[in-house]
Amino acid sequence: MPKSILVTGANGQLGHELRQQSDLYADCTFTFVTRSELDLGDSDSIWAYFSDKVFDVIVNCAAYTAVDKAESEADLAQAINCTAVGTLAAIAKQKQIALIHISTDYVFDGNHFKPYQETDPTNPQGVYGKTKLAGEKALLEANPANSVIIRTSWVYSSFGNNFVKTMLRLGKERGELGVIYDQVGTPTFAKDLAQAIMSIIRHPAFSTQPSTEIFHFSNEGVASWFDFAKAIFELSDINCHVKPIETKDYPTPAKRPHYSILNKTKIKTTFGLDIPYWKDSLHECLDQLKGN
Repeated sequence: MPKSILVTGANGQLGHELRQQSDLYADCTFTFVTRSELDLGDSDSIWAYFSDKVFDVIVNCAAYTAVDKAESEADLAQAINCTAVGTLAAIAKQKQIALIHISTDYVFDGNHFKPYQETDPTNPQGVYGKTKLAGEKALLEANPANSVIIRTSWVYSSFGNNFVKTMLRLGKERGELGVIYDQVGTPTFAKDLAQAIMSIIRHPAFSTQPSTEIFHFSNEGVASWFDFAKAIFELSDINCHVKPIETKDYPTPAKRPHYSILNKTKIKTTFGLDIPYWKDSLHECLDQLKGN
């Protein structure tokens, strides 16, 4: 029986990658919605949208992701990252729809010394992380069956605005760039995350979960933003000197975690995922951008 899948945030990086891959899954039917079709800032409109529609799975890619801007737009971030998630979770529970919700490494404070597990204490440091954690809690409180929360980190793709495309632009404009070296994590290619989501949806373990589970996903390996920038320039043959700088030398409104490496053992063992190394995926993304 074909699975009917609703994808929110269709214009974002992950939503775009899911749309790009949708033709590969003939046994699934996809509906992609943007804010103009489903306003997650209005709970009444969310309930109205689902009043005459039936789906097997909701993939919630929509989020308020402007980390620094969230510090001055806390109400809007809360509405999209928390209130809307709670509404979607209540609808999923009532209508027996599975829900996949995308969260973030920013739920942690970055003071850890080994890769974060799903059970490690959370302690977000900024509005963005706090609203994303509140969204997780709203979903867990509703607790629809066959649902998952996927925390991810440093997402980029060949589509939209992201670190890779910013570095490519600046690297061609400038001879030298200062990039932070004391924030460590793992870049995540949105295409790999999209493939993981589809693998989860089609895996027997997903349809037999009695409750909502939290999982971590990023590409394999470890990098600083400095390492990431260096790799982008080397793989793109861009002659730009990258100078390592400390976080304190690049102040931002929101505090970022210094350490946000995610332990992916749970998602790999539960759903049998084989996750690519971050630099291999970066190479693929850069090839896509060249092709475009």
